[in-house]
Amino acid sequence: MHVKLSRDLRQDPWFLIGLSLTLLFAGLALLGPPLAPFDPWDISFSPISPPSEMHLLGINDGGQDIFSELLYAIRNTVAFGLLSGFTALVIGVLIGAVSGWFGGFVDAILMRIADIILAIPAIMILILTASLFQPPPYILALILASLMWPTISKAIRAQTLSLRESLHVRAASQMGGGNWHIIRRHLIPEMFPLYLIGFAAKTRMAVFMEASLAFLGLFDPSRKSLGMMIAYALKYYYMEVWWNWLMPPILCLSLIIMGVTFLAISLEKVVDPRLREALVEKTA
Repeated sequence: MHVKLSRDLRQDPWFLIGLSLTLLFAGLALLGPPLAPFDPWDISFSPISPPSEMHLLGINDGGQDIFSELLYAIRNTVAFGLLSGFTALVIGVLIGAVSGWFGGFVDAILMRIADIILAIPAIMILILTASLFQPPPYILALILASLMWPTISKAIRAQTLSLRESLHVRAASQMGGGNWHIIRRHLIPEMFPLYLIGFAAKTRMAVFMEASLAFLGLFDPSRKSLGMMIAYALKYYYMEVWWNWLMPPILCLSLIIMGVTFLAISLEKVVDPRLREALVEKTA
């Protein structure tokens, strides 16, 4: 299954594009800040200066190097998305597997909780929390994760219900395997491709949410973020700073979201049998 999945993905150009973009920005998130030519909080430069050989993207209104600021902003935005997406994935997988395996009262309670959370507008909760309590970004990432897991849990639950009737799971149960042993050793490893889809989808959503909150000014003003850079640059649009100050963060944010989106679409197309059948019929 996993070997075939890997082969199919390598033949999908959209997956390769998405993977390339994702790896590029993951590398910038890890290696960008140490390679930044200047301290992004250094305000000793002449404000609103055009690009030069020393300052590749010029200087912003606070006298800070825009290129260095961009590298730190990419790191913060990507880190927020990864933390929130991974946490939502872990919660969703555990709840979905437990709900699908135990069924009955446990399933009913967990799925009703998931339905309630699905009805809560995540963006409003984040805006209220950020404006009233001003928590650090990682707390907001965890709060967002606590609101994003239901869709993952429902997909995992549906797959768990299917795997419950498979021969190897039934054999493990008849041989005395405990509930948690079966969940940990048989169910969770079998659903690995679904994790990639859920993680990509939730990371994309978290990146967009982080940029939105930063654009609204709900993070610490000293924290570098792509959304914050866009908001500050818009104030000076009339000075023709769009190509060296406004466009770089917009382009980076767009490419990050596009890369993760291409990954999610490609994975879903390969993993979901209904989409595979539709693709075969369309190309036949």
